[in-house]
Amino acid sequence: MAVSRIHGAKALVATAGLGLSLLVPMAGAAEFDPQRHAGARALVSELAEAGIDRAWLEAALREARLRPAVLEAMSGAAERRLRWDEYRDIFLDAERIHAGVAFLETHRDAFRRAEAEYGVPEEIVAAILGVETRYGRITGDHRVIDSLATLAFHHPSRGDFFRGELGAFLEIAHEQEVAPGEPQGSYAGAMGYPQFIPTSYRAYAVDFDDDGLRDLWTNPVDAIGSVANYFAEHGWRPDEPLYHDAEGPGAPPDDIVFNRAARPPGVAAGALRAAGITVPEALADDHRLLPVALEDGADRWRYVLGEYNFYVITRYNHSHLYAMAVTELAEAIEAARELGSHWLEAVDTDGKEAP
Repeated sequence: MAVSRIHGAKALVATAGLGLSLLVPMAGAAEFDPQRHAGARALVSELAEAGIDRAWLEAALREARLRPAVLEAMSGAAERRLRWDEYRDIFLDAERIHAGVAFLETHRDAFRRAEAEYGVPEEIVAAILGVETRYGRITGDHRVIDSLATLAFHHPSRGDFFRGELGAFLEIAHEQEVAPGEPQGSYAGAMGYPQFIPTSYRAYAVDFDDDGLRDLWTNPVDAIGSVANYFAEHGWRPDEPLYHDAEGPGAPPDDIVFNRAARPPGVAAGALRAAGITVPEALADDHRLLPVALEDGADRWRYVLGEYNFYVITRYNHSHLYAMAVTELAEAIEAARELGSHWLEAVDTDGKEAP
């Protein structure tokens, strides 16, 4: 999977009322030196058995530093619940739309080739990169090896998961002859233009410009191909719709499960009709949909019926809000391209600047 985040990762643990300084030792030098750290030593042994030079691995982990701030960021990442209109304002600003059009034009050949090869629309791939990193402009300022070592050996509940990510990162760095202390990313270890976590990098990154490297840190062409490949591998269905707008009652009906992201569409159109949700007449009662209820302002609700491709977007980030932001940014980018030089006249410029 691609990492679950908005420019980073979803919160994995709540530590309300606990000072994280009580959970980890003071950061110092060479906290993860395999000569002194049993967990690091065991990881080195595993990776060395898989063929990576032991001395290189030991030097890499010796360079890693404990970052308590990473644990604090993970525990504090669950911010107050955002309504859809608040979330939308973060990502649907005019600057991001304009930059998306420019990015598409700059890399036109790569986008067209990716759509032809993987079946994923250009604007969807561009929107992912726009939401994640503003098209590669904001990719994170944490050393990946520090973040992953800290989480692998000090996260209170997901250490095993991050240990796997740390191992995958070391494999990538060794394979691509990258100094392991150089790559930077999110506090959760997501990297590059598309913010892939290391296991996703290994599984889905492609060398889309045939230069012998799968480089998501500095190569936008590889990033474009890799995002398209990610969606294709997760079942993207070319030429199928993403969603249908719908009408419904003043508040979401209790007998329908809404916003069940990262699971295939599972609610029958007939059940939605019975609950007072409008469904396109062309859809049979047994057609399965992913119903989404978006709080679009105080006491206002917008209803969306996701199709299979909407579900595929939630495989990238397990949030219905994220999937909707990607969808609307893609639509806005495509509309702006069609409008050409007059697009700014039709774009709402009141959106807030994203951090």
